[in-house]
Amino acid sequence: MGKAGAVGADAGMDAVQRRLMCGDECILVDEQDNVVGHDSKYNCHLMEKINSGHVLHRAFSVFLFNSKYELLLQQRSATKVTFPLVWTNTCCSHPLYRDSELIEEKCLGVRNAAQRKLFDELGIKAEELPVDQFIPLGRMLYKAPSDGKWGEHELDYLLFMVRDVRLSPNPEEVADVKYVNRDELKELLKKADAGEGGVKLSPWFRLVVDNFLMGWWDHVEQGTLDSAADMKTIHKL
Repeated sequence: MGKAGAVGADAGMDAVQRRLMCGDECILVDEQDNVVGHDSKYNCHLMEKINSGHVLHRAFSVFLFNSKYELLLQQRSATKVTFPLVWTNTCCSHPLYRDSELIEEKCLGVRNAAQRKLFDELGIKAEELPVDQFIPLGRMLYKAPSDGKWGEHELDYLLFMVRDVRLSPNPEEVADVKYVNRDELKELLKKADAGEGGVKLSPWFRLVVDNFLMGWWDHVEQGTLDSAADMKTIHKL
């Protein structure tokens, strides 16, 4: 669907989200993470396109811890097209099809995208998040429907950082934020599982929690994150 058609079909979409969905070009990859093209964020998140098998795109998920080793979570805004009001890790988005975010060496393109988006969503200035401080720990490939129309099919880079930062969340992107320790995260998981208080978690965050997070949290506390990194494997979850 072209941009004009997309806008016509989604007249109720929030103006900011419409601009992002139709203006941003995601990086299309194959299952080995080779770049094969690009497409609009809109097309990349349509379930009919996802199910056709042609819009696997590159993404990233940032896990930012403070000096007390608490993880910063965000609740996505109500106007988000996919997974509105769900709780998730610090920041989740996509490197775009632009020179600075296509750099493969040392995952620099993905790190540049993470720095950009942490400012867009949480107001954290670039100087507080040096790109070389993002530690890529792994990659996972997953698919998840959001509702009947929208969903995700991503090859997701998992980036960790330990750093105290100043937050100024953008209400267009973020409904709420909070730092949690391990026990508080486990309580949040219990609430989500029980459907308590309407708490929902993003599917990609849940995959990381269930498969990797607690072991990696040990490395956060021990200062040994580099030793936990495995960027050769693509985990299909």
